[in-house]
Amino acid sequence: MGYPSVKLALRDAAVELQRAGVPTASRDAELLLMRAVGRDRAWLLTHPNEGMNSDQFRIFFDWIERRTKQEPVQYILGETEFYGLTMRVTPDVLIPRPETEHLVEAALSRVGRGVAVKICDVGTGSGAIAVAVAHELPRAEVTAVDISAAALRVAKENAERHGVAERIRFVESDLLDAVRGKRFDGVVSNPPYVAEGEVLEPQVREWEPALALYAGPTGLEVVRRLIPQAWTALVPNGWLLIEMGQGQRAAMANMLSDWDAVEFVADLQGIARVAIAQRRA
Repeated sequence: MGYPSVKLALRDAAVELQRAGVPTASRDAELLLMRAVGRDRAWLLTHPNEGMNSDQFRIFFDWIERRTKQEPVQYILGETEFYGLTMRVTPDVLIPRPETEHLVEAALSRVGRGVAVKICDVGTGSGAIAVAVAHELPRAEVTAVDISAAALRVAKENAERHGVAERIRFVESDLLDAVRGKRFDGVVSNPPYVAEGEVLEPQVREWEPALALYAGPTGLEVVRRLIPQAWTALVPNGWLLIEMGQGQRAAMANMLSDWDAVEFVADLQGIARVAIAQRRA
């Protein structure tokens, strides 16, 4: 037997999520319902009394139960949007955030459109950055490295989905260790930058891979290793772009003191989010 209407389904689901302490209960219920019934938000708003069939009802409330356990909506649906592209995500990879799009924008503006460039994405995870860059730069050759073989499998799926797999080389590597001797015009990275002991939301702490989140007592241990490796890997005048956490600007500036053209890009909240530096010729 189907549920009486999408309006009532949304109401009951939102109440259930609120009781479970989900801060975005109404929004999440709506996103899950849209997928369950195969309709967009405009349809939900204009057809509040439309009934659900039994399959839609079962799928929707199975997803709601998973969300009450703090499982992220992106993992429930198996995908998320990043830079206008639909990316597959699993618990093996960090969920791409909108803030990381600032990193992609900065990279595209530095390495130059319409030219043949070689770019390395360090800690590629889902492949979001590598795929977005390859999609925007049709002449770019991208090397995507990650220490996690499971993450690389997801990244390959995303590259194939968006038709850029032939121009992305996937390498299992601890930072740039496995590509020593290679030279790149740009090195980009969204590395782990959360300090151990920092309190994260349950849906992040309990579901996203710790390997992609935490970077030692200060949150800077991975970056401290990456910056000198990037210097060696970059061609003269090559660009390094790294996503960073709140409150890390001063430390990043200090670590990049031997580089040229150092600057920081802020996110929409005014937080310094991307560090940019150029290797001296």
